[in-house]
Amino acid sequence: MQLPDIPAGLLAGVDEAGRGPLAGPVIAAAVILDPENPVEGLGDSKQLTQKRRESLYDEITGKAIAWATGRAEVTEIDRINILQATLHAMRRAVEQLRPAAAYVLVDGNQCPSVDCPVEAIVKGDSKVAAISAASIIAKVTRDREMIEMDGLYPGYGFAGHKGYPSSRHLEALQRLGVTPIHRCSFAPVRKLLDGG
Repeated sequence: MQLPDIPAGLLAGVDEAGRGPLAGPVIAAAVILDPENPVEGLGDSKQLTQKRRESLYDEITGKAIAWATGRAEVTEIDRINILQATLHAMRRAVEQLRPAAAYVLVDGNQCPSVDCPVEAIVKGDSKVAAISAASIIAKVTRDREMIEMDGLYPGYGFAGHKGYPSSRHLEALQRLGVTPIHRCSFAPVRKLLDGG
């Protein structure tokens, strides 16, 4: 696709991980790739194996001009809804970039409020290398955190499903109850809390 005409090295790609899970934060990443030091094999993080994502994570963080993550915790997700929390996480990631981005491309159809021009691109993680890189950084960061949560809250299987509503997760919720990292505004959790 045709990218905007901006100075090389100032285009940031932004993506998130964790909009759909019943537990854990939503994590966004912003990445400014170095045109002189490309990362080969970028693509939608969901289509890559965990091993490949981990390898690309190391390469991206080693080669990028700048990268940063932003987050929104469960309490914020429950308070303002997952879409708004995701946009806040994206804005926080972009604000931490040094050097600052001159132009931001975001995966999806919604844009965060940032201090430079921003454009949303549907399926951007498969079209724009910088968005692909952000997708990988966000997913690896969040997956690592959910693996840690598995140790804090044993029995839920967070290391496997990463908080998504798998049958194992739903069964564990019924059996063990709601943890502090569950999103109380999401229907399966809210139903349990309401005694359903």
